[in-house]
Amino acid sequence: MPPATTRADSASTKAFASDCRDAAVRFSLGYELKDRAREEIVALPESAWRQAIDAEGKAREGAQVAELTGLIDLATWPRGTRLIVRRERPHPGAQFQVFDTDGHRHTAFITDQSDDDIAALELRHRQRARVEDAIRTGKDTGMRNLPFAAFEHNRVWLELSLVAQDLLRWAGRLCLTGELSLAEPKRIRQRLLHVAGRLVRSARCTALRLPRSWPWADALAAAFVRLRALPTGAGP
Repeated sequence: MPPATTRADSASTKAFASDCRDAAVRFSLGYELKDRAREEIVALPESAWRQAIDAEGKAREGAQVAELTGLIDLATWPRGTRLIVRRERPHPGAQFQVFDTDGHRHTAFITDQSDDDIAALELRHRQRARVEDAIRTGKDTGMRNLPFAAFEHNRVWLELSLVAQDLLRWAGRLCLTGELSLAEPKRIRQRLLHVAGRLVRSARCTALRLPRSWPWADALAAAFVRLRALPTGAGP
């Protein structure tokens, strides 16, 4: 089983990287570009750059990656630390920094992962942005405000919010398909949870009736079918 990897922005320190090494956890951390690193980036030959990729493994248009390991002194970081830089043409209207050259924006990260494919390493580091998605969905399920004055009451509120997030995510993975399987809480509430369904009982059976005019009635009905088909967990 491969070791766990922690990903973080440039606020991370050498001490944090050392703690990761002591805990047998790989790291991938944002790196602040300073004068020496900037000089080395400018001096890199075009042949040093490799095509960046997107989440589907396809070429990411206008973006390339290169490795600066060996050109920058990383002796104070844990042994095996590598420095990888990414350049990309910014979206229209984005502001350039003084260092930006040839119409590119530059970002960098350090990692102790040994993979030869630096494009894959860069993609893996960039995907840390999913944490921001989790924070946003957390706010939509009760974490935006802690409503009580007492710590213990807020602690319970937070636990309930985390349970809600887990239930919504597992429902998406196990019961939903298409765009609904990736939908965030606001959309799930609007399309599925707020539907005006009605429980009816007949011949000792309970059924959920959904309005046929509801655009997502079929998706919700299919979700219940998938839920009923899931294998039950083994008992104690």
